[in-house]
Amino acid sequence: MSELRTWVTDLGLVESPRWHDGRLYFSDWTAHEVIALGADGAHEVVARVDSLPLCSAFGPDGRLVIVDAARGLLLRLEADGSLVTHADLTGLARGWNDIVIDGRGNIYVDRVGFDMLAGEAFALGSVVHVAPDGSARQVADGIAFPNGMAVTQDNSTLIVADSYGNKLMGYDIEADGGLSNGRVWADLGDGAPDGICVDAEDAVWYADVPNRRCVRVREGGEIVQTIGLDRGAFACELGGDDRSTLFITAAEWRGMPEMVPPGTGRVLSAQVAVPGAGWP
Repeated sequence: MSELRTWVTDLGLVESPRWHDGRLYFSDWTAHEVIALGADGAHEVVARVDSLPLCSAFGPDGRLVIVDAARGLLLRLEADGSLVTHADLTGLARGWNDIVIDGRGNIYVDRVGFDMLAGEAFALGSVVHVAPDGSARQVADGIAFPNGMAVTQDNSTLIVADSYGNKLMGYDIEADGGLSNGRVWADLGDGAPDGICVDAEDAVWYADVPNRRCVRVREGGEIVQTIGLDRGAFACELGGDDRSTLFITAAEWRGMPEMVPPGTGRVLSAQVAVPGAGWP
């Protein structure tokens, strides 16, 4: 079993870990904060957005793009710490969740088709593509509960975690950023994938809240490695100098409506053999 290191404790619902320029960025959804964690363990709040969910991703230009799900906007964090509107999604739908930006600047944002916090009836979700000029369009649909997303290192495949469908979906990325050839990339059995990342062998690590674990799986569903936790794993990201550190955002999950008790959120890590690649 991989030895776990604890980096930060006493957080809320922690999500969306992203490695960039020597630091791990993640969100505390309970506090509505985006936080940067350094290799020395010091951390600071870099943005505050009153939104839940609160996910983010770095673009090829090194700027952080944040999903303001509450207002249906993509916000860009500028060098002076200000937030400006990068794209407006209000004309498309609502229920925005996770985001990934590939190496060419294509932005993908997924959305859940119903508001579970409000007790709405189940409806299928979708994925939207946002072009570098800010224009947005739906490029995939029919996903039970779209959650974490990742893009392979060659920019050819978008992988979407379907938490309710217990599977990872794969899509070919077209030249214009559109998606085609939607298929089951991996059937996960009882796995409930949340946040995901890819490695240099194009395997996927997925975080699993109800099963309290992170799992490495290959295309087709072969499970390669499992890291067990004492609380729900919400997302994971490969970072560190050699990208061989698997960072995990984890917290106790109590279900609706309490979700996560305050103070149970943590940032953990484990060393792995295969380094990260692709995006995030």
